[in-house]
Parts: sequence; structure tokens; C-alpha cells
Amino acid sequence: MTRRAFFLTMTLAAAVSATVPMRAAAQCRLCDSPTTQVDGSAIDGPVSLRIEASLDFDQLILLGSGEGSAQLRPDGSSQVHGAISAMSSRAMVGSATVRGEPGRAVRIDLPKQIELYSLSGGRLSLDEIVSDLPSPAKLDSSGSLQFRFGGRIRLTGDAEGAYRGDMPITAEYL
Repeated sequence: MTRRAFFLTMTLAAAVSATVPMRAAAQCRLCDSPTTQVDGSAIDGPVSLRIEASLDFDQLILLGSGEGSAQLRPDGSSQVHGAISAMSSRAMVGSATVRGEPGRAVRIDLPKQIELYSLSGGRLSLDEIVSDLPSPAKLDSSGSLQFRFGGRIRLTGDAEGAYRGDMPITAEYL
């Protein structure tokens, strides 16, 4: 079997969606008749998500055709199995920052699996997408939350090429 470099470049553009819930208004202590009803006229600013670094497996070294997988975890550790003998040291986990109202709880939804495509028509699957998000996720006192994410690529046969895909990430207030 010959050793050859398998170039796998994943630029995962995060398709971000955010919803804007209603703000719970504080009651005025100077009011004659206090109320516990939510003021529907006050609305928060939107929650936003910015991708700081794309998830990138860079180069995978194949030992011929066959089945193999490469995993890149949020802490930067990696592991390869099967027909993949090594992963480039330039592989990078993805990282993102969520910004919004300080102290608010947020829900960040990552997909379970995405498809990656090459210009030559090849297709790979990225699954086991994981992050280092705390549970429950909450914005800090400056209104931000940073997290990293990784996943596992599985391949079968000769999948040489540069692969790309979009990873939809949803961020919303709870």
C-alpha cells in the first residue's frame, strides 16, 4: 500500500439564527399599584453568534483505500482509526462567541451530523459534533460566552480532495 496525503479542508460557515424573546420588565417601586405582569413593549437586543475559527481537519494521511475515521475534540485532542494513519498538526477545532444581554441563559444548538462536499462530487459525513459548552449555558457579566466545537469524520474508499460544508448553529435566549 502506498502512503498518500488526503487533503480535507473544512470551512464550516455557521449559519446562525437567533430569536428575540420578550424582556421581563422590573416593577416600579414608586408605583401606586405594583404588578407582576410582563411589559410587552420592552424587547431585548438580539443574541448574536460569531465564528472565531472554522473547524478544520487540514490533512489526513491515508494508508490506501478502506474505512477510517478522524476525530477532533473541543479540547484540541485528536484520534484516528482504520485507513487514516495521521492527522496534520495544523488541524483546528472550531470556536465561536455568543454575545447578548449579560447574565442571560442561552441555548446553543449544534447539528448532530452534516454533509461535506468536494468540487469533484465527493461526499463525506461529519458526525459526533460536540462542544465544551457549560450546562446550562449562560452569558457572563460582559454579555459573552465563548465555546469550542469538534467532531468526527468517517470515510470509506478513496475520498481524496478538499471538502467543505456549512454547520448551522442556532443561538437563542431561554
